[in-house]
Amino acid sequence: MSTLMHILNEIRVVAGQMSPYLLFGFLAAGVLHVLVSPAWMRRHLGGRGLLPVLKSVVMGVPLPLCSCGVIAVTASMRKQGAGRGATTGFLLATPQSSVNSIVATWGMMGPALGVFRPVMALITGFLGGALATFIDKKRPVTPVADAPCDVGCEEETPERSVREVLRYGLVTLPRDIAKPLIVGVIVAGLIAALTPPDLLAPYIGGGILSMLIMTVIGMPLYVCATASIPVALSFMHLGASPGAALVFLIAGPATNAATIATVWKMMGKGTTAIYLGTVFVGAIISGLLFDAFSSYVGLVMDHHVAHAHEHHNAQGLTNMLWAALLAAVVLYSMYGHRLRALFQHKGETTMPGQHADENIKLTIRGMTCSHCANAVSRALRTVSGVEHAEVMLEDGQAIVAGDNIRTDDLVAAITELGYEAAANQQPG
Repeated sequence: MSTLMHILNEIRVVAGQMSPYLLFGFLAAGVLHVLVSPAWMRRHLGGRGLLPVLKSVVMGVPLPLCSCGVIAVTASMRKQGAGRGATTGFLLATPQSSVNSIVATWGMMGPALGVFRPVMALITGFLGGALATFIDKKRPVTPVADAPCDVGCEEETPERSVREVLRYGLVTLPRDIAKPLIVGVIVAGLIAALTPPDLLAPYIGGGILSMLIMTVIGMPLYVCATASIPVALSFMHLGASPGAALVFLIAGPATNAATIATVWKMMGKGTTAIYLGTVFVGAIISGLLFDAFSSYVGLVMDHHVAHAHEHHNAQGLTNMLWAALLAAVVLYSMYGHRLRALFQHKGETTMPGQHADENIKLTIRGMTCSHCANAVSRALRTVSGVEHAEVMLEDGQAIVAGDNIRTDDLVAAITELGYEAAANQQPG
């Protein structure tokens, strides 16, 4: 029982220390969501040359998009005429960093990593985009102004209001990262409670081998920029150098197995090779540079930094309140829709103005965030005969209403985005 309480206390402390930075970052992300829409970004990323690449990575670094969510935005950018270099740079830089992860990295791991991490996201994104631009010289490019707009593009411009800032920052974004964030905090608590410091220092303590190990671990995983922070702290507790932890912070969020497959299908093997090579080489070089920088300036940042929270138990009540507030936000983001349903009449199985036999229900696999759901919803509305499409991310389902709809067309529209879909039932 004492061990269990120790584990729970460590989880609570990690969550409490992250909470103020995360909550502030969530709100900042909500402001960005309102001020910078994907439609606005696409208008600035067309054409050839390096300027669109630079603009894409500068825009992408602060945006709160994970390695999966960024795919939907990137695909839309390509359809709107953005160049291959700009989309590759955006695809590389955006998931590595976000305004909420920058704030949390600064608060949990120090200002040096808090600055170095987004800077390297910017550099690796630009270099990868520049390489893609170089190999894309002979390909034709569609001007942005002439590219057709996807159905529902107007919905990508959010309402400019405090309500929308709060909805996105405290509901949509926390829901998107809730599961990997919870796993990351639990892993950090378990490692802090059950393993001695520097346990794996001989293997991951620093140097090129350590960087390779962190890259191999991080690249296939699905972990967002914010949720990777407690896991990186755990690696530091086990003996990883700050540079090795940075490698995981880059390689983990930048890509995962599903993203790799989607990029291959969407932009071809050449761009995929550049994408993966930039992540792999960029992460290792970033880690080596940061360790060299730390050594040169005498920056002390070992596992004691990662476990500095152990020395702040005097602030236990404040820590507990922050952890409770973060838990409330995350739980409401995940289950608030069900709570609201308890105070309403039971939902109708048909959509407004539709009869049950006009609805088609689909099961969709592969959606992980609100950007995935929005992309699927827009794709469904492009299908002939569709009048309304409701995508339920939590349930992995969609209900489509309209007249003379072909189920095969619906499935094809979804699979074209890289998700799996099948007709579940047609009520009636």
